[in-house]
This record gives sequence, structure tokens and C-alpha cells, in this order.
Amino acid sequence: MRWQYLPVLMLLLALLAAPGAAQGVKYLYGSPELSATISGSNQFAPGADTQLVVIISNSGLNDIKIATPSVPADDLPNTAKLVTAGLKSADTPFTVKTDPQFLSDIRGGAAATATFNVKVADSAEPGTYTLPLEVTYTYLQDAEDLGDLLRNNYQKKTVTLPLTVRVTPDLRVEVLDVRSESLNVGTEGYVYMTLKNVGHDTANKAIAMVTRSGASPLIPTDGNAYVGTFGPGETVDVKFKVSVADTAEPQSYPMDVAVTYEDYEGKTVTSRPATIGLPVGGKIAFEVVSPPSTLYLGQKSILEVVYKNSGAATVYNAQARISAVDPFTSSDDTAFLGDLAPGETATARFEVNVDNDGTEKEYGIDSEIRYRDDLDNSKISDTMKVQVALERRQGTLFTNPVFLIAVLAVIIGAGYYIFVYRKKQR
Repeated sequence: MRWQYLPVLMLLLALLAAPGAAQGVKYLYGSPELSATISGSNQFAPGADTQLVVIISNSGLNDIKIATPSVPADDLPNTAKLVTAGLKSADTPFTVKTDPQFLSDIRGGAAATATFNVKVADSAEPGTYTLPLEVTYTYLQDAEDLGDLLRNNYQKKTVTLPLTVRVTPDLRVEVLDVRSESLNVGTEGYVYMTLKNVGHDTANKAIAMVTRSGASPLIPTDGNAYVGTFGPGETVDVKFKVSVADTAEPQSYPMDVAVTYEDYEGKTVTSRPATIGLPVGGKIAFEVVSPPSTLYLGQKSILEVVYKNSGAATVYNAQARISAVDPFTSSDDTAFLGDLAPGETATARFEVNVDNDGTEKEYGIDSEIRYRDDLDNSKISDTMKVQVALERRQGTLFTNPVFLIAVLAVIIGAGYYIFVYRKKQR
């Protein structure tokens, strides 16, 4: 016989002997029994920012209830009432971002869910940690029958429920050094980096990669570099090829760096990306710096144009070209300029025929430059205008073709006469 039930038996006998006596204390034996578990995985990588879903279960039972009309059964002693749950993280690499949560009542055999936002420190050491979950609730300790009244005596209680979490080893990338080569607006260039594994996992079959960061104008064209085995504390030098959109400006833009590898469980995973900034130089550009040229209607002329590299990078094997349209024609519309560093100029000469029926005015002849950049990519510049003024030469004796032919005939005749005369004198 369980001696703790002896008072209950004596009370039952008293009730049977005197059913009209409703005074006395009526005990309902039982209390909440709470436990907590994590829903889903309890493994987290360093630096993870995640939601921790906790299930709080009540397995408390009611051992004995006095079945008497004077004791209503609305509150049961195994019900945890007004439950509040708060997650703590003392002495762990976890930071809890959520305040304690009110969960209302948890009846016996039922459960409630609480969700906490948790951040794992970047420097978290791999291992197992315990997060204490403090649960505060109120429960019915006993009920006292006072005749027409029933006094419920409640007790407030706080319990600490342990939650076991595990920090897994991982690879974290730190960029120790970064430099770029020939990275200009509208061109391709190289990016060189020194990467360090500051995590705790040895990466197998590691591949370093760069990816576009949001809407950044930096777009990888050769963004993977095989690394192989990449252990904690090790460094590696990698090289990538990156293009810059034509819409970019000369400033720094972001790019993401990460490593895909096989982890300690043999699974293929990707490290959290590290974002770096890459400086981009100005666009390669040219301009015509020579003054407007004057050509004459009905004549063939040499058009000289001076081009300047007004951009931010050297160009190689540059060739200038004009697009001759009516009233211009040209059988020699291309001129070699060679290599041009920023600020340098070169002169192109084009043979141009001008139609005699053209209009005397100023024209803009389209011109462009084809060149090669530092990576030997063939590029074409924006179109430029070469200003040319057309005029008609005023007619004179010295410019009249008939007069010139007559003068030439006189000179030839005079020369022949002198030659014959001297020969006779001999």
C-alpha cells in the first residue's frame, strides 16, 4: 500500500459516513512533466543564422481524482498553465536573437512549439553544446472545498530543460590578398587571389570559384580554379578571368568567392561566400583631336586625321577606319595606328575622292578604331565623327585644265626647238 494515499482514503471514508458534510480539503494528485526536443537537425555550421524549432511536451499524469460533485474538474493538476519559454546561450558560441515566448497552456499529453532565431559564431569550434531552455509555468497544486466555494491553490514553477546542439566542422574562406590586371569597363581582365582556409574541415577535391554578386557589372568568364586538398590554415593562390559590363563606371564593385568541396562526411558542399571589392578602371575610348579638314569638290585628296587614346588602358595593333558615303568615296579607307598608350596620339591618312556634284558644307564622316586589349581580345571602339568641310576651288588660269595643257604643250615644243637648234649648231 502506498502510504501517501492514506489521507485520501481516510477522507473518502469520512465522506461516505457523512455525505452532508462538504467542508475540507480535496486533493487531486498529479503535476506537469515537461521535456523539450529540437524539431529537425540539431547540427549547425559556424556562421549559420537559422531558426531553432523547439517542441515542449507535457507527459504529466493525474494519479488520483476525487469524484465528488463539489469538486469541479475544469483545471487539472497536470496542466502547465501560462507557459513561457526562453532560450539561453551562456558559455556557448550561440547567440539567441528571440525573446522568451508565451505559449499559453499545455495540457497533459499535449505539446507546444517555440521558434528561436539563433546565430552561430563564425569562430565556433566544432563540438557538442547544451542550450538551456527555461520554462516557467503555473499548475494546480491542490483544491480546497469551502462549501459553496472552491479554492484552487496554484503554484508557479521554473524548470530548465537541456537542448543538445552540435557545431560541425566546415571550411571558411578568407581572402588574404587580391589584385586585378587589365580590368577596365567593357573589357576582360584577370583577378588574382590568395585564399586561406580559416575553418576546421579539410576540404577534398576543392574548387575555388568566383560568382557575380547581385547586380554587380563584374561577370566571371572563367570563374573556377581547381585547388585539390585544402586543409585548415592552408593558403592557395588562384586566378580567374572576369569581364566588366559596358555600363559600369570606374570604381570598385563586389564579387563573391566560395569553395565547393567534399566535407568530412564525403558530401559535396559549398562554403559560405566571402565578398570582396575589385577596382575597375575607366573605359577604353578614343577621340579625334585634329581640326576639321578642307577638301575640294571634284578632286582626290589625302584626308589626315589625328586620333587620341583618351581611355585608361593601352591598346595594341590599332587600325582606324572611315565609312565613306556620298559624296565621298575611298579605295583606301583603313590606316594602321599601332600601339597607343593612354594619352598618346597617332595620325591616319586616307585617300578620298569627292564627287563634283556635292554640296559645299561641313560633313561628319563616321570613323572607328579596331584594336586588341591586354588579353588579345579584338575590340571595336565607339563611332567618332571626322569633320570635313567641302569647298569648290575658284577657277583661274593656273587651275584651268585647258590652260595647263596648253602651257605644257608650249614647254614641250620650246624644249624640242632648243634641242634641235643646238644640234644644228654643232
